[in-house]
Amino acid sequence: MATLIKTIEIDAPADAVWDAVADFGAVHRRFAPGFVTDVKLVPGGRMVTFGEGLEVFEAFLGLDQQARRLAYSVRIEQFEHHSASFQVSDIGGGRSRLTWTVDVLPDSAAELLEPRLDAGLAAARTTLGRVPA
Repeated sequence: MATLIKTIEIDAPADAVWDAVADFGAVHRRFAPGFVTDVKLVPGGRMVTFGEGLEVFEAFLGLDQQARRLAYSVRIEQFEHHSASFQVSDIGGGRSRLTWTVDVLPDSAAELLEPRLDAGLAAARTTLGRVPA
């Protein structure tokens, strides 16, 4: 199984960043607008529409408020397995760290996912860096 771990630092407090990350139905408004253009909550998860028109089902796996961690799984034919999580950490000085971890099979899917993660985090850094304290 391939694992991708991407981390960015954000100029906003961890609690404010976590509030946006934990809002499972508002990715398109509060987390990565443009990268994600629409989200519809459905039983068990959400339907996510990306900027290029791709639509996928993301199953909700869990949320840990204390650890500031959200876990989900993309369910598409191309993946034998997919699980992912976001975790927000306080790094002091009103700044935070966002870590996106993705485990995927087949291993070759990681090559396709990596540029998507980079694009998603670029959108998130821009958006979340404007989150008020």
